[in-house]
Order: sequence, then structure tokens, then C-alpha cells
Amino acid sequence: MTERKGRTALTRTELDSWRVFIETTEDLRSALAGRLQSDSGISTGDYRVLLELSEAPGRRMRSSQLADAICWERSRLSHHLGRMEKRGLIRREAAAGDNRGAEAVLTEEGRDALRRSSVPHFHAIRELFLDALTPEQLAAARDVAETLRDHLAALGRAPGRG
Repeated sequence: MTERKGRTALTRTELDSWRVFIETTEDLRSALAGRLQSDSGISTGDYRVLLELSEAPGRRMRSSQLADAICWERSRLSHHLGRMEKRGLIRREAAAGDNRGAEAVLTEEGRDALRRSSVPHFHAIRELFLDALTPEQLAAARDVAETLRDHLAALGRAPGRG
């Protein structure tokens, strides 16, 4: 890694690399979100919540833990869970042994929605991301992402991923 402390100006190559990276990742996320919504009728936020709950013990999590796991502010998650609850995808219950906390619980409808959405979502991931890359490029993309994640963590700037 090249040290450039004290230098604030970016070279043309650095700026071009940054712009291509950020614009392409935004385009990819947007395309995947659009496909998920059109194919399955759920948002990427819904999918993240459903997936996290499906992998949690008892298919339930404290709201605060869920917010941390998906890197959302608690207020954003609370509003989102309210919308998901109205659609029957989750339900909220008082946390066992703690009247102050609440848990989000995956419903059968939520499990079904996750199952129905996963296959088309995986197809979209393959079509829009995986098929564009050689195995070597995929390994390099993972290496870059892991390096950036580790760098952010070392700076204390990476949100927790649970």
C-alpha cells in the first residue's frame, strides 16, 4: 500500500479509478435492487432483514442486533419493520426476559417470500456480476473488497457485519 499522508489532491488516475469504482458499484446495486423488486416484489431492505432473520437462532433477533447486523440506524429499521409487519413478513414481540427490548421474528410468510425471491435474485447476481468476470477477476474483486473492508476496520470506520 502506498503512503500518501499529507497529500490531498488526487491524480487523474486515482480520480478516474475512484469514479469508475463508485459509479459501477452504484449501478450494480441499483440494477440488482430493481430486479429483486420486479422479480419478487420485495426491496433489498426487505431481503436483508429476511435473510438475517432466517439465519438467526429461532429466526428471531433483537431489533438493536438486527440494526447492527445490517448496518442501519435503529430508527430506520424500526420504520422498515413496521412496514414489513403490516405485510405479514415479520412480527415484533417483546424480548424474552426484557420488557424494554423487542425482537423481530420471521413469519412463515416471510420465509416463503425469502425462498421465492432467492432463486431469481441469485440469477440476477450471476447475470449482472458473476458472468461479467473471469475466475481471476472474481478473485481479484474479492481481494480488493476484503482489503478495503480491513482498511476501514483498522481505521475504526467499518460498521460491524454480523
